Amino acid sequence: MKKLLFCFGTRPEAIKMAPVIKETIDRGHKAIVCLTGQHRDMIIPFLEFFEIISDYDLDIMKPNQSLADMTANILTKMSNVLDEVKPDYVMVQGDTTTTFTCGLAAFYQKIPVVHIEAGLRTGDIYSPFPEEANRRLVTAFAQYFFPPTDASAANLHKENITENVVVTGNTSIDALRITSDSINNSVLADKLSEKYSFVDPSKKLVLVTTHRRENHGEPLVNICKAILELSKNKDLQFVLPVHLNPNVKDVIHGYFDDVDNVHLLKPLDYVDFSWFMSKSFFILTDSGGVQEEGPYFKKPILVLRENTERPEGVTANVSILLGSNKEMIIETANRLLVDKEYYSSFSLNQNPYGNGFASKVILDTLL
Repeated sequence: MKKLLFCFGTRPEAIKMAPVIKETIDRGHKAIVCLTGQHRDMIIPFLEFFEIISDYDLDIMKPNQSLADMTANILTKMSNVLDEVKPDYVMVQGDTTTTFTCGLAAFYQKIPVVHIEAGLRTGDIYSPFPEEANRRLVTAFAQYFFPPTDASAANLHKENITENVVVTGNTSIDALRITSDSINNSVLADKLSEKYSFVDPSKKLVLVTTHRRENHGEPLVNICKAILELSKNKDLQFVLPVHLNPNVKDVIHGYFDDVDNVHLLKPLDYVDFSWFMSKSFFILTDSGGVQEEGPYFKKPILVLRENTERPEGVTANVSILLGSNKEMIIETANRLLVDKEYYSSFSLNQNPYGNGFASKVILDTLL
């Protein structure tokens, strides 16, 4: 029996790790879960849904701490966990500060680092910040690489990383495959419809998420202005789960508190958010995870970023890159609303991010 230590701190990491954790347990191996405590309130309900219990919580969040403070805190506490657990593999996912620092702590103890969702690149070290640097740095010391797509694998090959590189698809699609069975259950569907009774089935629903650091300030203002203009169409309804960061929350509430067809919600749990994705007509987002998940439900994705480490969606024509350009957002949204052929050019394409069985490929390779 092998011991796999799964380290994560944010909800997107939890979503993508959960199917791999379940697959590990199902195969009779030991899955040890270490949280860093960043998105604890959003992670715990999700883990409960997947019947996963955390074994360690580093509790690293402090008011007004810098990235350097967070990195140092994780590195010290993670080293203590490694001394106690002595895992065969340390599993990290994506591009967060947790990913980089937990991986670095494992490297210092010569424990093999497994990088799930490896090889994503924008080519700009500062965009997204600090994620682009984090994932490049993890590549330097990881021993196993599981890129979600051929394009991600090609990025690794360009960096002379050719051993132990296996394309898997994205584990977020595994999580959606498992969750969609619950969403389609009539009892749960009725509960969600009752919980969100403000949703009018006769109106098209637009789901909006925005939180990225590079959109703080003027870009977020431009995005809000575009949504405000689109909201004048009273046949539309917008659902916007508001990120807790004051740089996001204060701006969004300032624009939309008095707009009756823009519904501002607290951060949603995973099942509820997946339900809203399934009900949406199209999605406006700067989230990397939503770029992968939305196409599973055949929804056009309007990406509110200047560049993306997920170009496969743009190439496959399931998403379109708009940045924070107000006019482009309005023009593209309105075209989707009136041009059925244009809408179908997005919604009928195959999701390039996987078939929902990435976890199996990862465990087949490691164990």
